[in-house]
Amino acid sequence: MTLLGAYVWPRDDQREVWAGGLVALLSELGFREGAARVSLTRLARRDLIARRKQGRLVHYTLTDRARVVLAEGDSRIFTLGGNGQPGERWTLLWHAIPDTHRRAREALVRRLRFLGFGPIQDGTWLAVRDALTQVGDLLDELEVREHAGLMHCSPADAGDARRLIARAWNLDALAETYAAFVARFDGASADDDATAFRLRTRLVHTFRQFPFRDPELPENLIAAPVKRAEAVTLFHELYSALAPAAQRHFDEVTTP
Repeated sequence: MTLLGAYVWPRDDQREVWAGGLVALLSELGFREGAARVSLTRLARRDLIARRKQGRLVHYTLTDRARVVLAEGDSRIFTLGGNGQPGERWTLLWHAIPDTHRRAREALVRRLRFLGFGPIQDGTWLAVRDALTQVGDLLDELEVREHAGLMHCSPADAGDARRLIARAWNLDALAETYAAFVARFDGASADDDATAFRLRTRLVHTFRQFPFRDPELPENLIAAPVKRAEAVTLFHELYSALAPAAQRHFDEVTTP
């Protein structure tokens, strides 16, 4: 999805992409051919890409579901670092989703993290903002509303707020991850299209972990991670600077 989100979705979300080219690009990034093809098959099974065969060639296009997922992803990735406003109302979710709905439960956990939620105990998730509508829609989408409870809440005082935050998120590890990102990509450059493609793709793939890990807590409660602002600036600068060369390489390889 990193490839499709970075090179297809922003330009032409109706474009058909040659499967052989995608496999070749994944190979450039270190994937074995068999693993690359399995990854594409899994995306198709999850209704994120649609497969069309024309003669001996197979092409993929983004599905409507993929467009929704990518739009939601962009809304977090490209606004990261600008959402830490004080929230008067927090959101609490409790769920007891049975094993018969295991896939829905796993999807819920992934999406909750992406929306800035953290677990305070098994089956209980907290966000330090009003996310009631978003999570309600998510529960309906996954068809698990009957197994969950959702409410607004607020901490009794700043001390309670900080204790809950410490329970839900490992902020020291988050700060270390931002620092590692800056150390890895600061000063990075590319001399040719193929190198630009690999660098930009790894940049996006690495940065997209942060919306899952960073709840963007209100700075009146917890200071922002020391290296976050630097990491965000570095991401945007490299993402834009490498775009023309990386896109040329993607287009060249995915055109049969």
